[in-house]
Amino acid sequence: MAKQANYDHIVEKARRIINYWVGHNNSHISENEQWIERLKGSGQDDAAFELRQAVDFLVEANRHIELAGLKLKEEEDMLSVLNMSQGQKDIDTKSTGSKTRYKEENFKFKKIGTIRTPYRDDAPYQPVDEDVGEFKLVLEPRFTEGLFRLSGFRYIYVLYYMHRGIDKVSMKVSPPWTTGEEVGVFASRSPARPNRIGLSVVRVKGIVDNIVFTSGLDVFDMTPLVDIKPYLKDLDAKEDANYGWVEEIDGYDHLLLHIKGIPHDY
Repeated sequence: MAKQANYDHIVEKARRIINYWVGHNNSHISENEQWIERLKGSGQDDAAFELRQAVDFLVEANRHIELAGLKLKEEEDMLSVLNMSQGQKDIDTKSTGSKTRYKEENFKFKKIGTIRTPYRDDAPYQPVDEDVGEFKLVLEPRFTEGLFRLSGFRYIYVLYYMHRGIDKVSMKVSPPWTTGEEVGVFASRSPARPNRIGLSVVRVKGIVDNIVFTSGLDVFDMTPLVDIKPYLKDLDAKEDANYGWVEEIDGYDHLLLHIKGIPHDY
């Protein structure tokens, strides 16, 4: 028991320190980015270049720090699932004889890669096709073969774990683009959900080895990638789809322009 308590103490302390390091480094990265632009504006291109190299190294270092935190979280989740499975073991001799049945209420997903985007502290609500910056799905090398012939599709579904999601979840939410409209969380695209599973449809711009380059993604940099699926023209595009409760809100016509990406001046 003492050994387990010491283990839990070390892991918890490590997670707190890692979270602090990531946030602290991000604040420096943001400040350095501003100084890079100021130096460029002052004609100090050489100094700006060197500072850019430093920022890139810091971003890479932060990536490994975040990965360390994710590894701790994965280990903790795995232990939690194993403990819960043991506690939920249900032997039903009447219906299964000597067989053992398990009530599976928790699942463990395997990260297949990491999503890279320009967004560290803020991201758009929906993917922006012509968004500025580099967007890519970096798969772990052992999954590279799974990309075979994916380049033949124009669009793909990207499923990911929202590792920076909101812990407190409510069954009723008010989407920020409405004037206080309240709907059920499952009737919304709120990131605060019982399961932090994200889904985006993006365009494939190219595939090189284990990297899929895409159009704009609406996720934070270093988001764990869970799965990729091809988007099929007639199977996935439903011509009779509607906008549900969105059609009932004030300003629906204006909102529709935003949804369709139609330029307008009001």
